Amino acid sequence: MPTPVTGDPAPPGRAGPADGPRDRPGPGSRIERRLRAAAGAGVRQWLTAGLLPAAAILWTLSLPLIDFRHMGDYGLLDRFPPVFYLSLALLTTGFLAGLRRAGTWWPAAYCAALLVAVKAPTAVLYDSVRYPWASKHDAVIGHLLGNGLHPQAHLSGNMAAYDQWPGFFTLNAALVRAFGVDSAAAFLNWAPIVFGLLTMPVLVLIYRTFTEDRRLVWTAVWIFQLANWVGQDYFSPQGMSYLLYLAVIAVVLRHFVRPGSAGRLRSRVHLDPAAAAVPPPTTARQRAVCVAVLAPLIAAINVSHQLTPVMLCASLVALNLTRRYRNAGLLVVTGVIMLIWDLTMGRPLFVETLESLRRSAGDLLENSRAGYAGQLTGPGPVLQGHANVAMVLAVVVPAAVALLIRRKLLRSALPLLLVSVAPVPLFAVNDYGGEMLFRVYLFGLPGAAFFAAAALVPAAGGRTPGPAGRRIGAAALPVVVFALVGGFLLSYYGKEKMYYTPPAETAMVVRAIDRAPDGTLVLAATGSFPMALHRYDELEHWFFVEQEEPANIRMLEDPAGYLATQIPDGGRAIVVLTRTQETFTAGEGLLPPGGFVTLRTRLEQSPEFRVLERNQYGVILQYRSQ
Repeated sequence: MPTPVTGDPAPPGRAGPADGPRDRPGPGSRIERRLRAAAGAGVRQWLTAGLLPAAAILWTLSLPLIDFRHMGDYGLLDRFPPVFYLSLALLTTGFLAGLRRAGTWWPAAYCAALLVAVKAPTAVLYDSVRYPWASKHDAVIGHLLGNGLHPQAHLSGNMAAYDQWPGFFTLNAALVRAFGVDSAAAFLNWAPIVFGLLTMPVLVLIYRTFTEDRRLVWTAVWIFQLANWVGQDYFSPQGMSYLLYLAVIAVVLRHFVRPGSAGRLRSRVHLDPAAAAVPPPTTARQRAVCVAVLAPLIAAINVSHQLTPVMLCASLVALNLTRRYRNAGLLVVTGVIMLIWDLTMGRPLFVETLESLRRSAGDLLENSRAGYAGQLTGPGPVLQGHANVAMVLAVVVPAAVALLIRRKLLRSALPLLLVSVAPVPLFAVNDYGGEMLFRVYLFGLPGAAFFAAAALVPAAGGRTPGPAGRRIGAAALPVVVFALVGGFLLSYYGKEKMYYTPPAETAMVVRAIDRAPDGTLVLAATGSFPMALHRYDELEHWFFVEQEEPANIRMLEDPAGYLATQIPDGGRAIVVLTRTQETFTAGEGLLPPGGFVTLRTRLEQSPEFRVLERNQYGVILQYRSQ
């Protein structure tokens, strides 16, 4: 007997209860979506795991192909082989794939690999010091090892300032002794990589204070590394002091929250989906212990650098404007430590700085200028200058967008924003030798990178945008990340011809300066060449082209007469003119096109100077005393 049918049978083509759309495979079904998701996850897993070693192999293979000894107008940009650029593309692709793998450390591995890939080529390849002025710091270390500290002594080129802030140099003098090497030149080219790797965990600590979204954290770290093109992470007191500054800020942000100050931010309802809960409050006693722990770090900053303590005070003042981090005790301790050092060991330069502040205070246009005396010239320097502006916009514009579209995240991360904008008022105080613009950018970069990442990484669980918004959001992150890689290379290596000096040129300079009797005046167009301040404790130095271009144009009319009037009667002087100086003076706009050749030719032809040595790397001339 047939089974009775309850209800109408399903018409052909329509799903019945047993084979509904939720179970039957087909386009758009749940099973299909799961299969696609599983396939996508598998592809991302293989990409993430495979692209890192592939990029490392390609990068390693590219190194012998980099012809750094014959750089042209574009520095290393046209000397990097295609396989080098391919390795960076693979790293970037792998990083983007790793961001989508929850609970893994692949993004950290890719961030570390990126740092090495973009900054280590010169450390691996160069047979001389990158950044000629870094050799000045090597000379200071040699001076400390041989003569000790003399903070009140007069030293050529205002080099006594390094004896007055000797922390960085004393540490590295100990490393020179510990490693048993002749000088810091043996390891100083690795400073950007070391500082960068040490900075990564500190940045993660800062960013994790304000977000639980690991994608946002590592995207911010990636952006920070690429946007840090200003070259202040080289072997210098600023590089070390900046790392210590970030460490102090990280501790303050995590352990100085006042009880009852979080207010509505204690509730997830008032937080961005990606925001982290406000750190637990600390008692007055706990904060006092933290101040005692931070005091040695703050002292190390003050012993090593003049500007970073001021930046730290500015950041702490900004944090004190919030209820969450109002702590006058730490600010007072920081200010007292700074003043004690400035009024004791650093008093000579501190008094001199106060005099310059009277002249520069309030001159915003002059204080915010870049450190160039004239217009950048040459394809590479001009391209790098444009790239610098584009890189700033590539970070600042997304950060500004995030402030508008992620108001809840801004509310909880407001302290990080305040720390980032705190250095800006220093434009009204001083130009710091034409570098204040770059230093303000550097100290504002951690917050700018965080908010730029917030604009590019959508909050998980947040409001779902429409189809157009999803397409824009999906494209924005990879486009910006790849663009930042290209922009970094332009900004970091476009003027590389200025930064590499052949060892033979340096040897010529050392020979000339070693032969000079004590008290000799060493004249050079600029101090931007290796060993420019060799024997600075025994000789005087004058870099006579480091002035505004109109004055140099007048000087070129009669360079021999110009120099002779500045040499004391009966005094001894030598002139050192090298190929690196020619590249630097042209690229930075200190001299007009062909100006260095004119300078050299007229001095060689002058009866007031005689040639001691001449080769393809430069010329050494001696002044004929009257």
